Amino acid sequence: MKTIRDDHDVHIQYREEIKEKLQNDTFAKWLGIELLEVGPGTAEAQMTITENMLNAHGTAHGAALFAIADFVFAVACNSYGKTSVGLSVTIGYLAACQRGDKVTARATEIKRNHRTSWYEVSVENDKELLAHVSALSYRKNEYFVGIEED
Repeated sequence: MKTIRDDHDVHIQYREEIKEKLQNDTFAKWLGIELLEVGPGTAEAQMTITENMLNAHGTAHGAALFAIADFVFAVACNSYGKTSVGLSVTIGYLAACQRGDKVTARATEIKRNHRTSWYEVSVENDKELLAHVSALSYRKNEYFVGIEED
């Protein structure tokens, strides 16, 4: 019979291994996203809007804001060391931001069960809320940390 593990216990025991794995996202690194915090079901990251992230109007491209929101969502839903993948993400763009703006994204777990988990994500600069995200993940059986399966 498989051992049922408490998600919070796994997060605490493997916190550094989990953070190390998740901050090695090559796309996030390429964008200059810095992972600031990983908690049980939470994450925070920052990114500076660069010239290459601007749209035709000279403001941050929606894809740049989506990318940092998606990254903190991924970190939060994988924060228990169990492989989780996105099922659905809905984003609302609320304000524009400019080149040089430092944006911060924060993900918070709303509900989690055996197979799925729901998150809310905010993306802000130092002035206002730029985007709001609702996201749903699918939780697989496998752990990506050093847990030996029964």
